[in-house]
Amino acid sequence: MNSQSVLPGASPAATGGVAPGGSSLSPFESLAELTPQSPLDDLVFRKLEKLGIQPANPCSDAAFVRRVFLDVIGTLPTEREARTFLLNESPNKRSVLIDRLLARHEFADYWAMKWGDLLRVKSEFPINLWPNAAQAYSRWIHTSIRDNKPYDQFARELLTANGSNFRDPEANFYRAVQSKDPTTLARAVALTFMGARAENWPKERLARMALFFSQVGYKDTEEWKEEVVFWDSSKAPAITSQTTVFPDGTPARLSPDVDPRETFADWLVNPKNPWFTRNIVNRIWYWLLGRGIIHEPDDIRPDNPPCNPELLAFLERRLVAFHYDLKQIYRLILNSRTYQLSCIPRTSNPQGAVYFAYYPLRRLGAEELADALCQISGTTESYSSATPEPFTFIPPDHRTITLPDGSLTSSFLDMFGRPARDTGLESERNNKATADQRLHLLNSSHIQRKLNQSWKLQSLMVSRNSPRETLESVYLTIVSRFPTEAELRIVGAYSQSGIVKWRETVLDLAWALINSSEFLYRH
Repeated sequence: MNSQSVLPGASPAATGGVAPGGSSLSPFESLAELTPQSPLDDLVFRKLEKLGIQPANPCSDAAFVRRVFLDVIGTLPTEREARTFLLNESPNKRSVLIDRLLARHEFADYWAMKWGDLLRVKSEFPINLWPNAAQAYSRWIHTSIRDNKPYDQFARELLTANGSNFRDPEANFYRAVQSKDPTTLARAVALTFMGARAENWPKERLARMALFFSQVGYKDTEEWKEEVVFWDSSKAPAITSQTTVFPDGTPARLSPDVDPRETFADWLVNPKNPWFTRNIVNRIWYWLLGRGIIHEPDDIRPDNPPCNPELLAFLERRLVAFHYDLKQIYRLILNSRTYQLSCIPRTSNPQGAVYFAYYPLRRLGAEELADALCQISGTTESYSSATPEPFTFIPPDHRTITLPDGSLTSSFLDMFGRPARDTGLESERNNKATADQRLHLLNSSHIQRKLNQSWKLQSLMVSRNSPRETLESVYLTIVSRFPTEAELRIVGAYSQSGIVKWRETVLDLAWALINSSEFLYRH
């Protein structure tokens, strides 16, 4: 069977692949009315109209359910979840699903992984948090996201952290760097919370910011690999308001009796400071739509302006109005028509991608792909650390997106571009397809074993009343939609050719689908 399914130009969808309010053009788009749902959409569509760029059609229900599951919790919908959503005729079922996904425990799992990349949660070289501290730090991040801690509080706790790297996990923010000098700490803060690459700033400006972190001290304890981060006022001469300024050029009013990190945190999270809000809403937009309003999302600078300044300013204002509740920003974006556009462009203008005229095709991340293959087949993966330290054994049924330490890995994750967590840059993650990846999916014993030993696929063949029901279950399990009539005819002809038995037909179909662009990409 041909594994090279492509998205544009696909045949009409079967029942369940149609978005509410319109008939389907393909399994991935619908003819539902394209009307703005919020001021966010007004700002996007007004910009597109001004540029003469036609937005895509709305996405189909089938495209939406798969997309939103992957984007919100990093996990495919199960067959039952996909079927239930597609057959649901409620007009508000998309917003209901969004709320349910934001409340699921996998939301914290997935976004703790994302923040683990950004905050460099890694026990081994060159970060060297050590397993005890990496696990504690990962749990603190996960708990903060699970409890929906306000983002300004989250940032302040990291910036002003003191204490043991084992017992005060947030103190690891000042250890998860390749060097502990003030300049490196300042660069890490700028990248994480301001979306800026401070190494490209004028030297004087970076040096002034580094003074805020010049009194961060470190000391060992008698416990193996424990380290205490503290404010060491004796490390540098007393800082006065004449010696430094904030990155925006305003004078810093510092006191020798106050940790300068506290003063910096006060400046950073002030609602009137656009550095802070701009960075995080731009990152969330990038995480959900594949491209920042300022792109790259961690390269904010005057000569890299936003493509839609009004849209970015709107999101900044909403975050402050939401009292830094990030879930409200997710909800606002996910419910927008902009997010729910089809991946199939209706414009040949290359600027369509820049101005969000359609949802961008993006390959699944290494962790999402590993978990998807395990979920489909009912199998597990094994992970290990290159250095035999305590707490590096991971049970085989542990989901990949919940790995607490960037040093815990596998050959599959390395091959498919999982970030090394050495720099905190978004560009560390490499989702570009390679020949090795294609060959692994097509020919490796790893993938063949997953399919041949899959109890889930085996159960589909014996628990369904008809071949059609089995094929529908395979499609819903792997690509979250019903098969088209044309696809059913192709599989039927293949099965009736006499070349293979029914079991081999189902396994070959599963193999073809997991090697298709439709499975490997967000769409």
